[in-house]
Amino acid sequence: MHALRKSRPLRRIVLASAATVSGLVLLLSLKPHTAPALAVGTPAPTSSSSSAAGSGGTSGTTGSRTVTGDSVDTRWGPVQVRITIQDGKLTEVTAVTYPTENRRDQEISSYAIPQLRREALAAQSANIDTVSGATYTSTGYRQSLQSALDSVGL
Repeated sequence: MHALRKSRPLRRIVLASAATVSGLVLLLSLKPHTAPALAVGTPAPTSSSSSAAGSGGTSGTTGSRTVTGDSVDTRWGPVQVRITIQDGKLTEVTAVTYPTENRRDQEISSYAIPQLRREALAAQSANIDTVSGATYTSTGYRQSLQSALDSVGL
């Protein structure tokens, strides 16, 4: 029996080593999050210039005007917004393009985009707070919004 007791610690060492190696193999086989910038997504509108809608005036302060901002590439994909200006006031902000490559991107965008929209309409500018957990999307949203506001002259 004395020989069996000596072999048991060796068995435990072998089993622990095998479990460690198996765990490392499983851990290393996990795939990292791929950047949507490399994936083919929804094509963004090619023009970032303004398009008049309704009775847009020459000064841009009367009537209604819709403008699409620049497409801003972020770590997780492009972000682009379209704004509507009516009588010199920001009345609508719509996210045209935003990260939707995977379920996590969709989850983040589903709570960040409406919050960013509310803040932009309340602030009447691109001076809005970053949404926690959606830093890249928030930054791209602000930059695209600012480019649209700049093209209108607000």
